[in-house]
Amino acid sequence: MFSQSYAPVKFERDADVVLIPDGQVLELPAGTTGYLTQSLGGSFTIYVDGRLFRLGGDDADAIGREPPPRPDLPEGASDEDFEALVVKQLKTCYDPEIPINIVDLGLVYEVDIQRNAAGNREISIAMTLTAPGCGMGDFLVDDVRSRLLIIPTVDKVDVELTFDPPWNQEMMSESARLDTGMF
Repeated sequence: MFSQSYAPVKFERDADVVLIPDGQVLELPAGTTGYLTQSLGGSFTIYVDGRLFRLGGDDADAIGREPPPRPDLPEGASDEDFEALVVKQLKTCYDPEIPINIVDLGLVYEVDIQRNAAGNREISIAMTLTAPGCGMGDFLVDDVRSRLLIIPTVDKVDVELTFDPPWNQEMMSESARLDTGMF
């Protein structure tokens, strides 16, 4: 029996999903039913027949939800405003198994923002995973890249996955440690 605290969902159309924790992309057909277990950062974790799947926000309509709003950068925004928007976007990236964003999990080691010759921005991210063998690693890297590329004035995003230093629970924000009972 699955907890009644999770909302039942039915796929209204075929949709690509990612199998958790393998990271394999599959298609769930229209009519598939399951339970929404997590809805954070504009993406959804759905329990179907004993397995977890992640549905991206751009496909939210497949389960009758609204896609997340696109980030907005006001004209004349300062570099500090831009940096704040980058962090805000990074905080929309969630580990599909842990209901904490990657910034508060301590997975983002470095953010470097440069202006290119055209005056637009190029972002370099150094990040890690909670475990080196995580099947969702490539998926999380792609998620970071795609969420930053939709910010106005961003031309390029490079994401480097590193395990030096290895992640540990002390890298989590105080809030994340409190939320997970690891404080």
